[in-house]
Amino acid sequence: MARPVAEDEEEKPLDPAAENVRRKLVRFMIVNLSLLFLALMVVIGALVYKARNAPVAGVAPAGEIQAPAGALLSGDIVLPVGAKVVSQSLSGNRISIDAELADGSRAIFVYDIAERRVVGQFAIRTK
Repeated sequence: MARPVAEDEEEKPLDPAAENVRRKLVRFMIVNLSLLFLALMVVIGALVYKARNAPVAGVAPAGEIQAPAGALLSGDIVLPVGAKVVSQSLSGNRISIDAELADGSRAIFVYDIAERRVVGQFAIRTK
């Protein structure tokens, strides 16, 4: 059964007010989709940038200790004569050594492993 073509079913032009609303909605949709596309491109660009500039595994950043795999690092940390190590703590390339000196006072020595030298000495005094 074929449907008879009626004149009522044909598209009629919209009245001017409805046409203005339709145009505004189309423009609104285009602007929003453009902004969404731009935001998506920014996110993808940021991901690509991060991926290209990420540190490579196995390569130490500048100033980090580099030693062959399986090899032990060794060296001497020179403290004043008669000093006794009370405690130590490690942070990155630096070791903080809390030592009791020969005269009974205490001091903190900061040793840089990468530079292999004492980079700071702080006396501990009470008031």
